[in-house]
Amino acid sequence: MNPTLSLTKDPIPSLIKKIAIPASVGTFFQTMFNIVDTFFAGKISPEALSALAKSFPIYFIIIAACVGVTVGGTSLVANSIGENNKENILGYFAHTIIYAVLVSVLITIIGLVFSPSLFALMGSADEVIVLSLKYTNVIFAGSIIFIIVVAFNSLLHADGDTKTYRNVLILSFFLNIGLNPLFIFGYGFIPAMGITGIGVATIVAQFIGLVIIFNKVIKSSRIKNLSTKYFYPKVYLLRNLFYQSAPISAALLLISVGNFIILTYIGVFGEYATAGYGSAARFEQMLLLPVLGLNTAIISIIGQNFGAKNFLRVKESYFKAVIYGFTLMLMSGLIIFISADKIVSIFSDNPSVISFGTTYLKISALIFPAYPIFFISNGFFMAIKKSSYSMYLNIIRNVVLPIPTIIVAIMFDGSFQTFFWSYCFFNWLYVICLFAFVTAYIRRNLN
Repeated sequence: MNPTLSLTKDPIPSLIKKIAIPASVGTFFQTMFNIVDTFFAGKISPEALSALAKSFPIYFIIIAACVGVTVGGTSLVANSIGENNKENILGYFAHTIIYAVLVSVLITIIGLVFSPSLFALMGSADEVIVLSLKYTNVIFAGSIIFIIVVAFNSLLHADGDTKTYRNVLILSFFLNIGLNPLFIFGYGFIPAMGITGIGVATIVAQFIGLVIIFNKVIKSSRIKNLSTKYFYPKVYLLRNLFYQSAPISAALLLISVGNFIILTYIGVFGEYATAGYGSAARFEQMLLLPVLGLNTAIISIIGQNFGAKNFLRVKESYFKAVIYGFTLMLMSGLIIFISADKIVSIFSDNPSVISFGTTYLKISALIFPAYPIFFISNGFFMAIKKSSYSMYLNIIRNVVLPIPTIIVAIMFDGSFQTFFWSYCFFNWLYVICLFAFVTAYIRRNLN
């Protein structure tokens, strides 16, 4: 339990700051973790950089599962805390762990079986497919570690504790700086593993994080009465977790589908275009951190207040988070627009890679202020146990929107640049409609 925070009583702006800032810092180091991977992949070869970029939509299957487990566990435990239902707190925590194990087994099978076909569908060269599989096979083999970490952490997030996971992510980042070159290039008795070493470094860092999170969770006063009886599977608890987590996992898998569509289109322009886009997109994630921190805060704050039926605080939390996020992303977009070419040159000195990456970043910078509306609206629906809405929102953005984006791009000249201008237009059109929808939903249902 976090004794310094009362998510149902403390001022909303103060709560958002206290929860979102640690979450943003943690996500910053998580993103830097990925940037380190991208940096060292670039040191191997442009083909390795392309392979890592093409691995991301497939690796995102694990991310989708992790977020689903996190959201399912966090929202249901947070609601139970708001209701002061101690039995449900213990029951949902135990079953979040059970659910995480079941999901990890499924994800591992899917990843190992279908990855080769997915890489081939992206039109990858044989060398890039081989490199991609060397990385993803390691990641999927260790996916249970990723998912168990977030299952334990859902209890901490439900209680407003984002600092513990932040500290784990900071440690993981520094570990990755040392582990990546160690496993990629080898040293002493450790052989040089190439791109496989990037995956091995990730798994080792995740395991160390799991040990730290576990030690923190078992000391929580929320689960002091936890016993083995709560781990006896109960269908209704697993069903509730599934209904709460599966829609958002499915929604995030659709982000992977959207990335797959984009990478397939970009692949027409060659592996250097993919490498430029992939390296730029990795850095872009870093400047989206405040939005992701706000999303984490929203799920915790709104989750508890919705459970306690404090609807005025629910409304205040949503609109304040959108305002904060919009303002921060205006500044982030300006930073990324000005320094786009310098950003991409961190990862590669190839002129073509830099050119493609710079073009993408300058256009993407104009989309930045739209992102808070999308992510915070998703967090809002997750927190009020309407995860199916989040799934529909993601279907529209990640599966439906790329279709008119491609059509409009082809109607003009079909170029790399035109594609992303079209993508920018349809993203803004979508979030304007989304904000109007959420505002109307709040007026109708939260009075």
